[in-house]
Amino acid sequence: MSNYDNIHVLGLPGSLRRGSYNKALLHAAEQLLPPSMTLECYDLAPLPFYNADVEAEGTPESVLHFRERLRVADALLIATPEYNYSITAVLKNAIDWAPRPKPDASPMNDKPAAIMGAGGMLGTSRAQMHLRDILMHNRNYVVVSPQVMVARAGQYFDKQGHLSDDAIRDRIARLLEALADLTRKLKA
Repeated sequence: MSNYDNIHVLGLPGSLRRGSYNKALLHAAEQLLPPSMTLECYDLAPLPFYNADVEAEGTPESVLHFRERLRVADALLIATPEYNYSITAVLKNAIDWAPRPKPDASPMNDKPAAIMGAGGMLGTSRAQMHLRDILMHNRNYVVVSPQVMVARAGQYFDKQGHLSDDAIRDRIARLLEALADLTRKLKA
């Protein structure tokens, strides 16, 4: 991890869709970062589905690149939609690749993480609960509050994907502050 005067956050959108509200949440977060925090939004599309046979032939370059971006990040910001009461396959797949082949040396291990999500009637509450459980495998420290769950997301984004709701923007800003605080506390 880096010097904590500057906190580098890796943003993971749980959606591949170009017009994803969760990608839009990450872009809103870019505008709300506290001082000394940077956010790198990562595209999970290049990662192949985890398969031990593929891994045995040699870890794909896209996976090596993903692991390196995880390694240099001080913290994670995950924006997850909710599919069938849980997280998306693309997000779970990325998390499955991270600890391979040595779970104790995973670049995700022991990192602070914040979760937010947009979509659906309950604003991704079930997906966020499942994601918290999944992140326990990597011993991630997940920010508890505030929670950012944007129900009926289409009402809060304009046609260009810009977040138009000040209350949600405020919750995202507070989530980022909480992530910065947790990251600094863990370093100390």
